Amino acid sequence: MKIVISGYGKMGKMVEKVLIEKNLTCAGKSENITEFDRELAHECVCIDFTVPDAFRTNYKFLAENFKAVVVGTTGWEDIKNDVISYFEKCGTPMVYASNFSIGVNVFFAVTDYISGLLGKTGGYSPYIVEKHHCHKLDAPSGTAKSLAAIIDRNMNEKVDIQSVRCGEIPGIHTIGFEGVNDRITLTHEAFSREGFARGAVEAAIRTETLSGVHEFKEIVL
Repeated sequence: MKIVISGYGKMGKMVEKVLIEKNLTCAGKSENITEFDRELAHECVCIDFTVPDAFRTNYKFLAENFKAVVVGTTGWEDIKNDVISYFEKCGTPMVYASNFSIGVNVFFAVTDYISGLLGKTGGYSPYIVEKHHCHKLDAPSGTAKSLAAIIDRNMNEKVDIQSVRCGEIPGIHTIGFEGVNDRITLTHEAFSREGFARGAVEAAIRTETLSGVHEFKEIVL
């Protein structure tokens, strides 16, 4: 398998580290993926960790030219339907996620279960606090938005999200369910970016047997 890294920042470098460990071929690293050789692209899976504006500009090129695409970039939820439709039109497999950490995807499943129970019993108000490094461009985080969507679906209540941007925090997400007599809290803390990179590489490997567009949690849990 040949893999191309789109966006060679901290996450891109971590993806490269994981590829080396797994003896997978890195066929290129690009800050501007639209300049990548189109003929070679047809043989490669692209892992995209860029920024929202870059992905918005580049997604059609990715869909038209690569064998498959893994999207770790967040902040494009408002054009999600357009992106999915374009990949489906091009027949290019795509795996996307607000967070590629295996632990976070388990966290999504746990949140779904607990908020589902509380949605039936009533009496609890949800909130989310998410903390990330000062370089993160989107707020709230994509992960927080995914958690909020799960809770809203189960509890039919808009979730208050508080965002903190400070230092070099890889990512901490805390969910609270506040009741009159007690409080339930769930927290996931990432120790580094490596978990995100490993999940993205795992997604790239799984595209070998995939067709269509999938959210990561659909194929990993």
